[in-house]
Amino acid sequence: MESSRAQGGSYTDNLIGTLLAIFGNLLVSISLSIQKYSHLKLAGRKDQRAFYRTKTWWSGFVFTCIGEGANFVSYAFAPLALVAPLNAVSVLTSSILGFLFLREKSKPKDFAKHYWLTFLGYILTIGGTYLFVAFGPNSHEKLKAENIVKHIVGWPVLLFLGLEIIAFCLLLYFYKQRGADYLVVILLLVALLGSVTVITVKAVSGMLVLTIEGTMQLDNVIFSAMFVCMVASVIFQARFLNQACKLHDSSMVASVNYILSTFFAVVAGAVFYLEFRNEDVLHICMFVLGSALCFLGVFLITKTRKRTKMFEPYVTMNMANGAPEIHDTGQVVQPDYNGSFSYGALVNNDGVAPATIPVNLPPPAVISKTTDASNGKPDLKKD
Repeated sequence: MESSRAQGGSYTDNLIGTLLAIFGNLLVSISLSIQKYSHLKLAGRKDQRAFYRTKTWWSGFVFTCIGEGANFVSYAFAPLALVAPLNAVSVLTSSILGFLFLREKSKPKDFAKHYWLTFLGYILTIGGTYLFVAFGPNSHEKLKAENIVKHIVGWPVLLFLGLEIIAFCLLLYFYKQRGADYLVVILLLVALLGSVTVITVKAVSGMLVLTIEGTMQLDNVIFSAMFVCMVASVIFQARFLNQACKLHDSSMVASVNYILSTFFAVVAGAVFYLEFRNEDVLHICMFVLGSALCFLGVFLITKTRKRTKMFEPYVTMNMANGAPEIHDTGQVVQPDYNGSFSYGALVNNDGVAPATIPVNLPPPAVISKTTDASNGKPDLKKD
């Protein structure tokens, strides 16, 4: 009876999980835009105050908590193969809100001319989302503690985890010891940790939902182990992602991280939870096609994202006119002085090197007129 209930309610549970994931990603993107608007509004005020003292920022923070909570619960109802690619909804919504709400794309006419690839990315992302949701796996399993243990001790899962550990150790060795701080290397570390994260999140979320329904699962050892692995993987994943954002462009980090994390999350769901076990070839091919369209759409959206440049004027000496000038090159910080202690940092357009200011100049010699002690006459200057 319970198995028939599970098979009959699989479509409903998948629909609930998909809607929760879409709702959560929408709220997260809206909250990030609200918080960014709060920071921009504070930057234009004369009386500067901390961002956490504004109601706008706190409203965005509340939306973030609600959205992440909805994402967390969605893993208990829908397969990983459906929930993980839905992060494209957050990228899509953030880009649209940045254009409409934060005015990151100046005018619709300029957008149509210079950002047509972004519009194409919107279409591909929406179409890909429809395809992988419509043709995604329709499996459903009550994640009891004993079911999770059966999945862990299976040889496909042990082989998968073993390969992931070996790959993670090799990548970590090249990154730490060999200095291979390439974008793909760092984001592969993030994706490998992310696959562990989604596995543990689905297990913890499923056991929590069963506990709320009346079947206690929290007193089992596997729940504690999954919870600890979930927290640890999230912490290290955020650390590597932060390092990637420091070393590389944020738009490339967003697109490549979405592609790699989604791919490993889908593979983890297929191996650990056997989500594609009852699917035919047509549904699998359409799901792969939808995911590929989402990958391409997210790449186009983030590739054409306009990076904001702050203006910080600095002064340079124009040697031809002998007057200081204020320059704006759109750089955030003043350029290097290349070893010269010059007034300003730019080399002049006329090719004249900037005048250097000597350091620790000796005091100038003071010539004083003294009287001759012998005849009382002042010293005369001799030619």
